[in-house]
Amino acid sequence: MSISEQRLALIKTIIKDDESATEEEEILHKLLEESLSKNTVTEHENKLTFGQKAADRLAKFAGSWVFIILFFLTLVVWITINTLLLTKPYDVYPFILLNLILSCLAAIQAPVIMMSQNRQEEKDRLRAKNDYRVNLKSEIIVEDIHQKLDDILENQEELIKRLTALEEKQNS
Repeated sequence: MSISEQRLALIKTIIKDDESATEEEEILHKLLEESLSKNTVTEHENKLTFGQKAADRLAKFAGSWVFIILFFLTLVVWITINTLLLTKPYDVYPFILLNLILSCLAAIQAPVIMMSQNRQEEKDRLRAKNDYRVNLKSEIIVEDIHQKLDDILENQEELIKRLTALEEKQNS
């Protein structure tokens, strides 16, 4: 298979066009007209369900300083109320109820954050696939421009040789 045939097959694969184009120039122009870049973020986010959006919001909140500060303040308030303020505390030291709540929070929070991370990985895969297609298209176009430039330079050298030969004939 020649380089031109390989290039044609590659271009057809990239633009996923089933019609058989006979000339390389037509396919290159079609490739130039075809927009491969996509906004993968909005494309991915439009497909999310309510639960997935909620998981993403929860993961975003759970990974913020606001959550850490609120969580720390809640622990301080809980401990203060149960040790200093109440005469008959509902959760005495060693704070078994607090430990139970923290364990439940961790048990629920971890899978939700992992779901969010899996969706982020999917977005990254879509972005990488899109980048690959755009880069491949650019590489093919640059290669074609390079080939055309080489052809122009060869033609220019041939013209210079002909002009030199004509000048020598005129001068003799």
